[in-house]
Amino acid sequence: MAALLRSARLLKCSPTSLLQVIGNSKHAPAAGRLYSGAVGTTRAGLCVRQTVPGRLNTNSLSSYRSALPCLSCRQYGVVPEQRHLVKDEPSVAVRSKQTQQFDWALAKLDSSVRRTGRVTKTLLLRIFHDICRTGYPSGNQALLLLRSCGSLLPEVPLTERIELSQRIWDKLQELGATYDVSHYNALLKTYLQNEFRFSPTDFLAKMEAANVQPNRVTYQRLIAAYCQVGDIEGASTVLGFMKSKDLPITEAVFNSLVTGHARAGDMDSAENILSVMKSAGVEPGPDTYLSLLNVYAEKGDIAKIKQTLETVENADICLMDRDLMQVVFSLTKAGHQQYVTEIVECMRHERGYVPDAMNLCLSLITHGHEKTAFSMLKSYTGLLGDSQTSDSPDLGNFFLRHCVNMDKSVENIVGFCRDLKDSGLHSSPLEFTLYCALDGNKTGMAVDLMRSMKEAGLPIRPHYFWPLFIHYQKEKNIPGTLQTLKAMQELGVGSDSETFTVYIVPSFPSVDSTRTSLKEAGIDVDPNVLIATELRTEASRGNLAGLFSLMSSPELSRVDLSVFRASLITGFKEFQNVELMAKITELLYKDPRFNNADPETSENVAYFLYNLIDSMNKTAVHSKEEQLREYFGLLKNMNIRISLNIFRGIRNILESYQAPELVKDLLALVENKEGLESDVTLSKGLEEKLDFLEKTLAELKAEGKPVSSILKKVISVLCAEEKLERALELKTQYESDMTPATYAMLISLCCRHDNAEEALKLKIELARKDSEVVLDAQKYVALVRVLSKHGKLEEAVDMLKEMKEKDVQLRDNVIGLLNLTMNTAAMKGDANTIRRLQETVFTLGLAKPSSSLCSPLITCYLESGDYAGAFDASVEVHKKYNQMPKTHELICGLVKKGDAELLQKVMEYLSRVRGEMMMLYELYFAFLQTGRYKEARKIIETPGLRARPTRLQWFAEKCIAAQQMETLENMVDMTVKLFECDRDDMYHYLLRLCKETNDWRKAEATWMKMQEENLAPRERTLRLLADILKNNDKEVPFEVPEVWFEEGKGQPEMFLEQEVKSNPVFRPRKGVAASPSNEATVDDYKRKVLSLCKKGKTQEAYDILKEADSRNVVLGPAQFDIVIKALLAQGNIEDAMSVKNIATNRVPEFGLSDNANNLLIISQVKKCQMKDAVDTLKGMLKADQVPSRLALTRLVQSLASEGNTQGIQDVEAMVKTLGSIDISSMLFVNNTALSHIKNEELDSAVELLESFYLQNTENQKSSISFVFRKVLEANNDAVLDKLSAMAERLCNHFASYRAATDLFLTYLDTGRTEEARFLLQRCAAVSEQKDAMFIYMLRAAQQPGQAAKIKALSELIPDFTEKENIYLHLVKSYGIDKDFGSAKALYERMQAEGVKADELTLKRLAQLYKEAGETVPFDEPPESFRFYADKLKNRRKSMELADN
Repeated sequence: MAALLRSARLLKCSPTSLLQVIGNSKHAPAAGRLYSGAVGTTRAGLCVRQTVPGRLNTNSLSSYRSALPCLSCRQYGVVPEQRHLVKDEPSVAVRSKQTQQFDWALAKLDSSVRRTGRVTKTLLLRIFHDICRTGYPSGNQALLLLRSCGSLLPEVPLTERIELSQRIWDKLQELGATYDVSHYNALLKTYLQNEFRFSPTDFLAKMEAANVQPNRVTYQRLIAAYCQVGDIEGASTVLGFMKSKDLPITEAVFNSLVTGHARAGDMDSAENILSVMKSAGVEPGPDTYLSLLNVYAEKGDIAKIKQTLETVENADICLMDRDLMQVVFSLTKAGHQQYVTEIVECMRHERGYVPDAMNLCLSLITHGHEKTAFSMLKSYTGLLGDSQTSDSPDLGNFFLRHCVNMDKSVENIVGFCRDLKDSGLHSSPLEFTLYCALDGNKTGMAVDLMRSMKEAGLPIRPHYFWPLFIHYQKEKNIPGTLQTLKAMQELGVGSDSETFTVYIVPSFPSVDSTRTSLKEAGIDVDPNVLIATELRTEASRGNLAGLFSLMSSPELSRVDLSVFRASLITGFKEFQNVELMAKITELLYKDPRFNNADPETSENVAYFLYNLIDSMNKTAVHSKEEQLREYFGLLKNMNIRISLNIFRGIRNILESYQAPELVKDLLALVENKEGLESDVTLSKGLEEKLDFLEKTLAELKAEGKPVSSILKKVISVLCAEEKLERALELKTQYESDMTPATYAMLISLCCRHDNAEEALKLKIELARKDSEVVLDAQKYVALVRVLSKHGKLEEAVDMLKEMKEKDVQLRDNVIGLLNLTMNTAAMKGDANTIRRLQETVFTLGLAKPSSSLCSPLITCYLESGDYAGAFDASVEVHKKYNQMPKTHELICGLVKKGDAELLQKVMEYLSRVRGEMMMLYELYFAFLQTGRYKEARKIIETPGLRARPTRLQWFAEKCIAAQQMETLENMVDMTVKLFECDRDDMYHYLLRLCKETNDWRKAEATWMKMQEENLAPRERTLRLLADILKNNDKEVPFEVPEVWFEEGKGQPEMFLEQEVKSNPVFRPRKGVAASPSNEATVDDYKRKVLSLCKKGKTQEAYDILKEADSRNVVLGPAQFDIVIKALLAQGNIEDAMSVKNIATNRVPEFGLSDNANNLLIISQVKKCQMKDAVDTLKGMLKADQVPSRLALTRLVQSLASEGNTQGIQDVEAMVKTLGSIDISSMLFVNNTALSHIKNEELDSAVELLESFYLQNTENQKSSISFVFRKVLEANNDAVLDKLSAMAERLCNHFASYRAATDLFLTYLDTGRTEEARFLLQRCAAVSEQKDAMFIYMLRAAQQPGQAAKIKALSELIPDFTEKENIYLHLVKSYGIDKDFGSAKALYERMQAEGVKADELTLKRLAQLYKEAGETVPFDEPPESFRFYADKLKNRRKSMELADN
């Protein structure tokens, strides 16, 4: 074909007879037609037919999936022969990851295209580098990358796109990718979309050299390439070849010819193509008219464009908005921007208009037409009204960012910003543009933008220059730093001490050299700023001698302590020179340069001392206790004094750290000790405290002074020690000085002592003194309990009425006390009291009727054996409160008593109100409970009865709790034929009870029954049975699907389990002899070794293996490998290597498996053999083995703990050669930072983490929580201060929120709620990171004991998600913790707030109610947990799709 194209130039053949159309479709009928038209001449230039930016030829995912062999058929393609030696085939492990990697890349690209209609160069390069690292790119991966190098990159210039596509082509071919015709077609498409000039003949020659046969698509795109430059002759030659091959001439070919004739200057022939198509039976479609519109646009013929649009409309052909955008692009490129508005007016603003318009804007900017792009931007502002808030509109961010990235003129950009601001479309366009310039390190543009901001009257802050200083700081670029500082001065921006300390001085060798360089550059800086900078620098470095010399210098001017307080605290916390610390503190106290106020009244130093102690944790205080005492002593000798309030604050901190001696030393610094008398009692014993307080009380009374506060303290102490008589005596003695709070304490004490008379008397006295006083709910209910217990029912009811009048709310713990009150009455058989209390509580609305509150009335009759009364009470409770508690106990009592008549009445009532099935289950459980197994069997075999898993589980749990083996065993036997009964669940209940009672015989019999039923038990059931047998030293008669060794001993034993499951020869048989006999065969030794390893008897297996070796019995590689792994799992490296030596001597080709090598790395890390571990990793990679995530994680973390930064970098380099494996890139970033911290290279750690977030916006989702957690665990406050400052700086100055969010969540996770609160106050934007908060809640709800953290998060950030989500996960957490009380309170709160619980939440709540033995107060959803979990998941997915 290439030769044919070359010779065609000489033949000058006419294309007249070349357009025979083959096929039977609408656009390709069987009849051939002739095409007449002039033959154009070739053109030197190249003008592309540009597609709409970001538009896919087929929608989104389908365009990518065509790369998949399973989803598309590449017609006419011939598999090419290998053109060169291909690299060795990859290992199975690496190949298996290629499929996963392709799926990941496909998902990422498809997601980007679906959301925005484009992909970013950053994402494409990331996928490309990941594929290259594997070393074995697949054809699908190559196709995916090539297809993304065209119009899907509107932000990238055409030349860069071509360079990128060629780079991908060459690199993947070098790595061994095999290209077929689809790859060449994809490359052709990329050339066309990027207007790349190439020789079609050379292209075909390359295909022929690669033995790849072109197909119809290849020829169509070659015709398009010729037509793109107006070369009709070349297109005709290809057409003739297609005809000779009987290839169909499709609409796409005619569309190309329209473009070709137009660009050849023959518009008549271009227009005539439509007639030719119709005569050939091919109806012109939207793409044909679009081609015609584009060529009119290139000519600037607006009249023809309008005429064609009318034709299209009359022909009932639909042109989409994105098609018209392509016309806009063609008009603009050809210099006819004046007609753009008329085309825009024809657009219908369909769904998807905005992302398509954004991509058009990006393409126009890329091609240098930003003004037209801006007019397009303003054309769709009305469509964004719903998504923009009047408070902070931000339309046009993408536009401004791309203008900055493409280095458009500052004048134009400022004009755009002014227009956006004046139109109310953007709240702060100049500030955002400045941010983009700073983010891109565009210093010149940033400074020019700041000048424009100043002209516009906008403030210029010092921190605007910080990113520029950071950029120069990393490069140690002193001239750049000085240039930026000059720009600051020109703009009138003062540089404060923080700017100098953190961003300017680090670029210079020292502060002196900074001062010298500034002087030489002619930059004037406030001397006070330089002095403050020098003070901060010396203080933070801990150079106290230099700091004291500087502070004591007479040349030093006035400096406020607040300027360098934080740095000084950092330097002081090391306590390297206590004497210098005291001297510096004395200067702060006495020198007026640091203390503006009078030293006698100033609290400057006092607050400094408070901040110093507050910055130290408990460990630091105790480790530095001697230095602190010395420091306080020196301050005392220097006559430094602190106020009483500051002393109390510091004392509280020290007392919480259990440092009483330091409190005494600190007390010496307090000058005015008035008011400390009451504080002194805190350190006395109980009797001394009481004596002191009573003595003080008497003295104050004698002096006629108020004694209420002291009286309250005395009675509080007496109540805490349960001294009722002494407290009542004091009350009588000082009755006139009693306060309501004191009365409340005494009432509570009387209730605890069951003294109803005194409690009632005190309550009456309190009401007489102050009728408006409200006690808390617990005290009211305590009064109700003690009064009703002693027959004072009316008084108890009065208390309940008072609670209602004073709106006292009953919480769960108080309701529990109320339930106890009524149960006490039930034990006494006092039904009237219970009824009266229930009626009062429920009528007044103090509590809602519940199973627990209604059950005491039935219990009252059951305890006395009055079953008729119990039934009547049940009916009464059900009618009044819709509750039926104690039904099971009632029916059991009737069955035992044999009262068939009453039992019949109860069953009929149950059937009527609860349904027949529930009635049958109640009767069945009652027969089981009372040992009437024959009757029970008849019930469960009732035709049509279905299994109710929740009811069966409730009774099984009841049997397990009561250890009723016979009852449970009978239930399991009886339910064998019950419809939909989960037999595995039933046997699992039985085995649980076997484990509780340690009955291995019963467990073994259960195993036999399971086999008789031909049941395939779940893994959990097998594990449970195996545990029972192992605990009783019995042989397990099956393969256990679990780890072989106990958790905590070896950790990596999971590798052993995987090997046994995957290799059937590892399964030992029953009855292996204790030791192989002298006549033992190889198979005997193999079975014994594997059996011992499985039982955890690794040393015995090792001895057997050595015995076999001494007898010249050669075992197989599998046996050697399994023993090695078992030894390594126990950390026994020496014996494992001994087995390896035996194996290599017996089996020369033997090598350690992947799992064995992973275990070896972990064992070497545990023994701190880091060099050996790294060497083992290198050996694995050479053997083409893939290290496990666990092994790599342990290795890197251990290197970090040793401070071996270079080792971490070496491991990272080795891992990159594997490509994409299942390990986070943050493993290396986090541990490199920790390694720097270990080496006290704190600045390097901060620089690493800070640059990680600033250099790439893709990193905003990566977490450094691991670093924060490790620092908090180490109680390293100096490091935490630095990292915290870094996180706050990133958040507040660079809009990078991930680090601050991680710190916030780490505080929350470690119980430091107050620190989290303070961080939230300093970094308000953290509260907006709702996705991170939701993920944290999601993970917390999956672990026990995390409910408090979820509650704390919801209290700190109440609106991070909907209340329904918070309550859903709280219920889940309470369910894991089996915390029924909290779950119940939450449910009641949900009802009070009107929050509707979903079915999954109700299911969890119902399970908790039943486990607590209470009646579920709502209709329990009937399906399984899995059903509702899947339903909720599917609903969320559909909502996300709808949002997208």
